[in-house]
Amino acid sequence: MAMASLYRRSLPSPPAVDFASAEGKKLFKEAVQKGTMEGYFSLISYFQTQSEPAFCGLASLSMVLNALDSQRKWKGGSWKWFDESTLDCCESLEIVKEKGVTFGKLVCLAHCSGAKVEAFRTSQCTIDDFRKFVITCSSSEKCHIISSYDRGVFKQTGSGHFSPIGGYNAEKDMVLILDVARFKYPPHWVPITLLWEAMDSIDQSTGKRRGFMLVSRLHIDPGSLYTLSCKDESWMSIVKYLKEDVPQLVSSQHVDSVEKILSLIFKSLPSNFNQFIKWVGEIRRPEDAKPNLSMEEESRQKLKRDALTQVHGTELYMYVSKFLTSVGYEESLSYAAATACCQGAQILSGSSSRDFYCRQISVKCIKGSSSVEEATVICGVVVGDGSEQKVDLLVPSTQPVITNGSEYGPETKYPSCNEVFTSLLLALPPQTWLGIKDQALQSKMKKLLSVGSLSTTQHEEVSHLRRQLLLLKRCQENKEEEDLTAPPH
Repeated sequence: MAMASLYRRSLPSPPAVDFASAEGKKLFKEAVQKGTMEGYFSLISYFQTQSEPAFCGLASLSMVLNALDSQRKWKGGSWKWFDESTLDCCESLEIVKEKGVTFGKLVCLAHCSGAKVEAFRTSQCTIDDFRKFVITCSSSEKCHIISSYDRGVFKQTGSGHFSPIGGYNAEKDMVLILDVARFKYPPHWVPITLLWEAMDSIDQSTGKRRGFMLVSRLHIDPGSLYTLSCKDESWMSIVKYLKEDVPQLVSSQHVDSVEKILSLIFKSLPSNFNQFIKWVGEIRRPEDAKPNLSMEEESRQKLKRDALTQVHGTELYMYVSKFLTSVGYEESLSYAAATACCQGAQILSGSSSRDFYCRQISVKCIKGSSSVEEATVICGVVVGDGSEQKVDLLVPSTQPVITNGSEYGPETKYPSCNEVFTSLLLALPPQTWLGIKDQALQSKMKKLLSVGSLSTTQHEEVSHLRRQLLLLKRCQENKEEEDLTAPPH
């Protein structure tokens, strides 16, 4: 029998200085005294090793998002965990695994996750501008910098790489790179002039210069109910359909009722549409879970329930429900929950393998800490990587659960296709419907799709989906490398 082993490479020094060396410690101490290591402590708490050779961008972004979000109290009392496997908006994880992620795609992913992002290629600013940004972010926990650079400039093996900047030593004019390829090189200090040179290089995959991005605290809640995914390769055709084909469909054909519009849109949907927009379940660690919901879990479930209840109260939802019932469209809770449980097992185990399957699903109801709120829990047994893992999934309830015992039928107790389809229609831009020739029907659709009366929570959900659609449209048109700005609210 044979067993593989891996040895970390020796860090070329100079030009880099090992963080753990005597000189590296001295640089750290000086920077702390000058106040330019403030961002380091939140970053180091979430320092991670990229799980795949090409996942440096995803690891850097999830590390920064977790560091930022831990500083911010969510409405539910806790924060959402970001992981490489959950960052699949803008690009399929399989493609990233094979080819890596470009600077523009990583910026897109940061926007898609709800962060405030300012991105610059070296052709768009100067080294003096970069130094000012580094000092600002190193002196605060409110923003962090992810650098895209060429390792070869540091005499390291490899080429294009992403990693966060952990701090700045003003006296020596050096930055601390928290290298996410920790199996390869340790964290290290490099002169900022050399890092600028490494960033001021051409990425052969795009023909553009590399650069850096400032990532600040999330200014809106990322979707707690719904999100868009590029996991399925059909996402490009779906985006094109929603942004280009739907406006043409409703304008080129004679439609005189809401039902006919829904029929046109639904019957022409590309395949695997249900893989494009997904409802979000909350993973519960069975070993940590208590018989009742915690106060934080109860608070989050109540927020989601209130948002879903409001969707149910819209006239558009009634039209959508009636139409989907008429065509016999149903969605399997077991399939959706099994898929989510597999992803949960992947996150909890830290594995990048896709060879997970859910061999058993059961449904139960648990009470809240106040004994008033109740929640649906999907209990899954997931098999993968040669072992079994139990995963509990808190399913957002669409209405208060009323039961005579702990087991019940879950038919209407989760975000079904009715809610998902309604929310996606609300997220389409208003100009989608301007081509409707029947003016009375156009006015009707404008009223049905108005988001002005939605609660703050539901409005944020719709806004999040709309932003994601705009970003995916940018990627579908191959403009993500040209346009690094945030989409309009």
